[in-house]
Amino acid sequence: MNVSLLLILLLIGAIATLLSGDKLASKVALLFSVAALVCSSILVNQFLSGINISLSNPWIEQPNISFALKADGLSLAMVLLTTSLLPLIVLSSFGNKFNNSKNFYSLVLFMAFAMVGTFLASDGLLYYIFWELALIPIYFIALVWGNGDTDERRKAVVKFFIYTLGGSLFMLIAFAYLYSKAGSFLIGDLTKLDLSTTEQTWIFLAFFLAYAIKIPIIPFHTWQAKVYQKAPTVGTMLLSGIMLKMGLYSVIRWQLPIAPLAAKTYMPILIGLSIAGVIYGSIVALRQKDLKKLLAYSSLAHVGLIAAGCYTLTVDGLSGAVSQMIAHGFVIVGLFFAAEIISRRFDTYKIDEMGGIRSQASKFTSLFMILVLASVALPGTFNFIGEFTVLYSLSQVNIWYAVLGGTTIILGAYYMLKMFQNVMLGETNTKLFKDVTKNETIVFVVIIAFLLFYGLYPKPIVDLVMPSIKETLIQINR
Repeated sequence: MNVSLLLILLLIGAIATLLSGDKLASKVALLFSVAALVCSSILVNQFLSGINISLSNPWIEQPNISFALKADGLSLAMVLLTTSLLPLIVLSSFGNKFNNSKNFYSLVLFMAFAMVGTFLASDGLLYYIFWELALIPIYFIALVWGNGDTDERRKAVVKFFIYTLGGSLFMLIAFAYLYSKAGSFLIGDLTKLDLSTTEQTWIFLAFFLAYAIKIPIIPFHTWQAKVYQKAPTVGTMLLSGIMLKMGLYSVIRWQLPIAPLAAKTYMPILIGLSIAGVIYGSIVALRQKDLKKLLAYSSLAHVGLIAAGCYTLTVDGLSGAVSQMIAHGFVIVGLFFAAEIISRRFDTYKIDEMGGIRSQASKFTSLFMILVLASVALPGTFNFIGEFTVLYSLSQVNIWYAVLGGTTIILGAYYMLKMFQNVMLGETNTKLFKDVTKNETIVFVVIIAFLLFYGLYPKPIVDLVMPSIKETLIQINR
């Protein structure tokens, strides 16, 4: 069995969901998302057993394009993140009603198919195809099923689409130039190229533009908060929990090994921009009155720290960045789900219209509080492992990077606890807040169990990704 089976399963799932009708669409989507998780788990076990589950077959003769999927620890970690969050995201949507739900859930599974393909592809053009395919479903999910004023939503989504597509075109140009040198798009061939410093600089910047928009890194972040706010919560979860990891993953997989000299040259600038995002995102989050926008800027701050870890070019930096990618994926999905539950009960995302929930829903309050503490990297949670490792790697490069990057912990604790106080505490709200349902509880418990388990025992994930990280560093230092 090879990893193409997972892609086939997700694609069949998207088609089956589309054909199942509106009444069954959500259940069919959940069934295939769980099947994808089981399939990816089996594939990881086979990989750890030493079985080759990668795939590389000729696809197009001219230009020379291969249907090549590389399954190593790094790509499989991202695949597991995607397939683990997918059933939780689908299940979390069961409390909502969507018009043309078969189209909605089919797009969700098709987006998962494209994201998994992006993580696995080892041919540059195949990777680019999957990268662009992931943009199409989220565009329609946010545009058709989003929140708020239609004109504002359309402007936000179109800006996101054009921004992302424009950045990706520079990446395509870089791949075309690399192909002219190597005669192949395979990553193994591209990393062996002997490029001059000038060539590496332009290639690096072309990749950086595509990834900086997707992550996003300041000053390419302007699309993020509005799209997160206007998209339906399922779309926001897909964007924040998985899709932005495509950019972070691609920095490690493609950008650094292909243009290592440029990465070393511009390291101070790249880390500086990333840390600027940490500080900017945290400060702007303090001023937010909309719960989804607050969480959007919180996410901006956290991914800024992850990007800084990637650009340290150290074992600890890359390892911590991958751990934090996974931890952030789970915790941000949990937090946006909590915001969605509040919106279902109170019909608002405005913080000043909330409050008094604790006295009505003690179970929800406890679950939400654990997620807030995980978000601020409380020791014992997986977020602490990732953030501590990244900050340690920054201190190895320059102690001031660690000091400035550490503001995400201080400011994050302040605005998250202040948000919790305003949203959950105070006098009993006049609006009735029903405690969490069975489905809602399952989503929360699975997320929290993951964060606590790997917060105490991160070794399986670290061991899975470490060989790939060391291989990347060998390519960078060649």
